[in-house]
Amino acid sequence: MTPRERIVAAMNMETPDRVPVMCQFSIGFMIQQLKETNITPMELWNDADKYAEGLIWLLKEFNFDGILVSLHGHNPNWREKAKVEIVDGIEVATFHNRKETYVDDDLPVGEYFEEKFIDVDTFDVNEIPKDLDYLPVSKNCFSYIHKDDPYKIFRILDEKLDGKYSLHAEVSSPLDYLLDLLGYENALVAMMFNPEKVKEILAKYTIGVVKMAEGLCDNAPIDAVKISSPFAGSDFISPEHYREYELPYISQVAEAVKSKGKFVYVHTCGHINDRLEMMAEAGISGLECLDPAPIGDVALDDAFGRVGDKIFIKGNVDSVNTLLSDDDEKIKNDVSERIKIGMENKGFILSTACSIAPKVPKKNVQVLSKIVSEIGNYKK
Repeated sequence: MTPRERIVAAMNMETPDRVPVMCQFSIGFMIQQLKETNITPMELWNDADKYAEGLIWLLKEFNFDGILVSLHGHNPNWREKAKVEIVDGIEVATFHNRKETYVDDDLPVGEYFEEKFIDVDTFDVNEIPKDLDYLPVSKNCFSYIHKDDPYKIFRILDEKLDGKYSLHAEVSSPLDYLLDLLGYENALVAMMFNPEKVKEILAKYTIGVVKMAEGLCDNAPIDAVKISSPFAGSDFISPEHYREYELPYISQVAEAVKSKGKFVYVHTCGHINDRLEMMAEAGISGLECLDPAPIGDVALDDAFGRVGDKIFIKGNVDSVNTLLSDDDEKIKNDVSERIKIGMENKGFILSTACSIAPKVPKKNVQVLSKIVSEIGNYKK
């Protein structure tokens, strides 16, 4: 099997030749590893060709079967949009409305010259456009989508990799857009005191997310779309609020992607043990993260027993408590246990639970594909 065929088989709940391996790279981890190249943090974030170069370099370093493309729609003229300075060895870009600091172990740090405050009671939902031109990556950190050629990154990767590897795109959940719009605290308060207005906002963002996802399915050579919804776990909202403010909206995104013949999976961080079945209700193809204790509360064998007959599972090696360890035996035992559990079930992709933590040593990630080559082959 090719790497792509291997991933697709697992997502389709079929048995591949061996366990597929595919982890999400955090930007901080990418930057740390790419110090061996000539790609700077600012180039990685803003330049489609450099981002593609970095993704391919990492794919081959770790012998993964697929790539998650978290950023798309890079502005080809990005260098003309900012004044760039080097401050203590760090790139700092000043745009007309903000400053971005490109640290070497995390996402860009954004600072807006004018802080926004949205009053949910008076906010006009018609201000939300049908065409969303950004991804709300983190607080004051956005990935903007240039309208001229939003799918260039996927063409570059597909051509350079000869279509042999599985490419996945990423969209943010409507809940993520809500939290970005109102701010985390104000959004939670609004859920309690103005739920109908919150639902109007979520419904409007859902239109934009669906349109973005459909565009990716129609124009990019991808096998799957990941819905990023990091705050939908019990660390942030209750199961009741999950059913009210997350499930109806990601269900629409999932339906749209699947109608295009692509797979769709949800990425939610932290504690989700109390809502696994509810998440599967969204009609998704798969689920990512399933953070184990202590970062989360999901046991892989239990998750397979509860939802593994309905959706594929991508996880769940602890990137912090396992892969940051200097104990090689602990790492080997943890990864081996995940592989053994996954092989007893359908639809398993070996991965870190969440994205690879920035300071994880290269050798600790390389061990994933190494152990798979030793014990992860399915018997015919």
